[in-house]
Amino acid sequence: MNLLENAKEGFRSIQGNMLRTVLTALIVSIGIMSLVGILTAIEGIKYSVSNTFANLGANSFDIEQKEENNRQGGRQSKTYPPITEFQAKQYQNLMQDKARVSLSTNVSWNAVVKAGNIKTNPNMTIIGGDENYMVNENYDLERGRPFSNIELEGGAPVAVIGQEIAEKLFPKQNPIGKSLLAMGRRFKVVGQIKSEGSGMGGGGSNRLIIIPLEAATQIPTQTPLTFQIKSAILGSTSLAYAIEEATGIMRKVRQDKLGQEDSFEISRSDSAAQTLDKITGYLRTGGFLIGFITLLGASIGLMNIMMVSVTERTREIGVRKALGATIQQIRRQFLIEAIVICLLGGVAGIILGVLMGNGISMLIGQGEFFVPWLWMMVGMAICVSVGLVSGYYPAYKASKLDPIESLRYE
Repeated sequence: MNLLENAKEGFRSIQGNMLRTVLTALIVSIGIMSLVGILTAIEGIKYSVSNTFANLGANSFDIEQKEENNRQGGRQSKTYPPITEFQAKQYQNLMQDKARVSLSTNVSWNAVVKAGNIKTNPNMTIIGGDENYMVNENYDLERGRPFSNIELEGGAPVAVIGQEIAEKLFPKQNPIGKSLLAMGRRFKVVGQIKSEGSGMGGGGSNRLIIIPLEAATQIPTQTPLTFQIKSAILGSTSLAYAIEEATGIMRKVRQDKLGQEDSFEISRSDSAAQTLDKITGYLRTGGFLIGFITLLGASIGLMNIMMVSVTERTREIGVRKALGATIQQIRRQFLIEAIVICLLGGVAGIILGVLMGNGISMLIGQGEFFVPWLWMMVGMAICVSVGLVSGYYPAYKASKLDPIESLRYE
């Protein structure tokens, strides 16, 4: 009896016990559906969130003044000089062919903004930014326009404001073209930033006033301004390579001596994406374990069904052995039958799992239909493995039956 005949015999046996086969295959399909479905949902959500991170600047990094070290053991803390406008622009010129660089400086974290007799709470942030600042920070305008080149170069008294400021100072009005007073200077509103929520409890862009960088440098402050630099990688250059190159350029600009630690800090904007990778790794492991446990129950059920099948077909096995079937042929027949049942359940489980996983990911995210080819292949491999493991002992038992005793079995 060759392999093809074994497969045909397996299908005939399955057709003869259709209800039992369907129930067994259903157990397998539920296990595969849970495995593939959970993993598909995780991958789909990860794909959607990763695209969101990419759109929000996950391919960028920030350079800021290094924070002072805390005193430990009576040692004096080290003070790092602020990043000056000259150093920031030097870096921008050296990196302009490798990244889209934006410069900004924080004028005030706790400014009071006025318009006529109305004023805000003292928790508004005033930022001076260049032509790339809003693009790199992914700020979209709800109304108005960004700064023109003439306004940026001349340091014109214009401002782009957040939604909370607009609603507070200009209730039920269009703020574009209106004037406000901040840091003792009068600014004309030319744009309003689209709301982005609470922003980690600090108001996000809703409490933000952006003015031209040149205008920010003309406002007197109690302490010297320090400049922040954001570099967005646009080409195929890897983020890690770009950071290494930026570190070398910034050390040269800051004149950090050989062997001296960096006098600035570089923070990657993809830290959230890296955290997401770790979380999805844990979820993927958990999902795999849940699916594996379900499949373990399915394999036990399949083994039980195959044992019953061997008992019911004892006389048939005796006839086959009497006609010359070998131990290997009998064993192969029952193994193929177990694998066929698992594959039928596996195919149904994979289809249902892909649909279920994509349904979950689309409810949570905005991703496209995701086909997890890897997990589909893993699911099929697991089906074959479950069939082999569950069918081996019944097949072994069937192959060892005595033909004479089998023919006498009623």
